[in-house]
Amino acid sequence: MQHQPSPQPRPTPGPPVPGPPPGAAPPADPRPGIADAMAALDDLDQVPLAEHVERFDTVHSALTAALSSIDKV
Repeated sequence: MQHQPSPQPRPTPGPPVPGPPPGAAPPADPRPGIADAMAALDDLDQVPLAEHVERFDTVHSALTAALSSIDKV
């Protein structure tokens, strides 16, 4: 009778590790987009009051896109 080795235990997976999967491309740095969006408000005091809402909406959209890229939301 031949001796058979006992089966090796299978490793138990641990909790998920936060962050992108191994080998994924690093996320783009959102800071330039944030800086560009904020720069659009630099001359707000020179813009007619009637155009402020449009300017704020544009900046809000740019900030939302830049910040959502952080969490991939």
